[in-house]
Amino acid sequence: MPSFESIKARYEAAEQAHVLQFWPQLSDSEKASLLEQLDSLDIERVNRIYRKAVTAEAEASNPNATSDPVEPLPKSALESVTHVELASKWRRIGLEAVSKGQVGVLLMAGGQGSRLGSSAPKGCYDIGLPSHKSLFQYQAERISRLQTVAEQEFGKNAGTVIVPWYVMTSGPTRRDTEAFFKEHSYFGLSPKNVILFEQGTLPCLTMEGKVFLETPGSVAVAPDGNGGLYAATRSPLESGDKSRTVLSDLAQRNIIYVHAYCVDNCLVRVADPVFIGYGISKQADCAAKVVPKASPTESVGVLACKGGRFNVVEYSEISKEQAERRDPSGELVFRAANIVNHFYTTNYLKLVQDFEEQMTFHIARKKIPHVDLATGQIVKPTKPNGMKLEMFVFDVFPYTERFAVLEVQRSQEFSPLKNAPGTGSDDPETSRRDLLAQHKHFLTTAGATVKAGVEIELSPLVSYAGEGLESAKGKTFSKSGIASSLEELDALV
Repeated sequence: MPSFESIKARYEAAEQAHVLQFWPQLSDSEKASLLEQLDSLDIERVNRIYRKAVTAEAEASNPNATSDPVEPLPKSALESVTHVELASKWRRIGLEAVSKGQVGVLLMAGGQGSRLGSSAPKGCYDIGLPSHKSLFQYQAERISRLQTVAEQEFGKNAGTVIVPWYVMTSGPTRRDTEAFFKEHSYFGLSPKNVILFEQGTLPCLTMEGKVFLETPGSVAVAPDGNGGLYAATRSPLESGDKSRTVLSDLAQRNIIYVHAYCVDNCLVRVADPVFIGYGISKQADCAAKVVPKASPTESVGVLACKGGRFNVVEYSEISKEQAERRDPSGELVFRAANIVNHFYTTNYLKLVQDFEEQMTFHIARKKIPHVDLATGQIVKPTKPNGMKLEMFVFDVFPYTERFAVLEVQRSQEFSPLKNAPGTGSDDPETSRRDLLAQHKHFLTTAGATVKAGVEIELSPLVSYAGEGLESAKGKTFSKSGIASSLEELDALV
């Protein structure tokens, strides 16, 4: 345990010594806890992050500043799954990598379902499917099915193909996520292949960059954004073993390629072999999936080039004229809507540390409860009084040498859960609708007929992406229901 004197000297040098304001009043256990928290905090880095974020924000808002030109993605960097032959080739390459145990998955699952009226982790949410399966269960079962498909197509013994699942929680969701997985027996996956880890935190700051105290004996902290994923892969998985991290576990398992995504997309193709194969064939260090913008005015960030580098450009940074521009085929020029769905090589994930210091954190101004340093009373502000600093997972794109973008169909791969029930967009009802519509599409593509008004939920264990449904050809389905096997599907004819 560091000494009080050494911590005091460090924080005085960083002009943050006010965090020890209530030291004389603390109990011995509170003192020990505060010292431990202050010792683990890289306060000098916090100061650097703050100064850089404030400077970058001021430069961006300066009306006289010359901003980097925003240009469309070069044609060489963007391909689409609508090229059926190419998509089939990419799938084969990706599935072979899966069959060799070279593919792992990083899930960003730190969010709570607050907007959905739930205090549970968002992955526990039930979008109202007939089966009442949670988002976590759907994604786990997609991994199970993909392992089986890879075994079958590449002649492997049952149970020998493994896709490890690294689930990033936040402080508030860690315990509940762990309990949920245990309660549901890891949804059929082996517990040793489901690795939970926690994203980092940063102190909440005043507008002047001073650290807030949450209580007299603790610093107020907040998650460091989904871009904290990279630093979190380097952090110890357990306090007792500093050497074991997500990166070391990936290395130990000889994982070469990683798929990363957000928990709230019910249509996500976990460890998508098409995407993995695309990344491999393009020799990309990092790649992103996108969907075509629904309209020129859709409020989404798009993948584009800014200052000659790949970037997610916010819709506010693109002029109306740019947003409405179309290419000779009639497609929007700036159409590559970002859906936070990425491919990485594990080597690239290791290299992020080398340029992380150059990346700028984003400022989110918030209402931050804190201790009044003069009175020791808890203050609950009614308007934003401070800032949280966040990094976004796509902030690495400009630093990527070999980058590629794959355009996929929104109806098949993207339906995010963001809003409260009944909102009418990106809510539980639209998630449910889109997932059941996809299952109908799988059946009709296989040559079946689904009568009007009939809703069939296909378990991911039956089909990952529409494969394995040959027996449905020529059949007419007239009953709604859940199909957890091909036999159960036949019962709905």
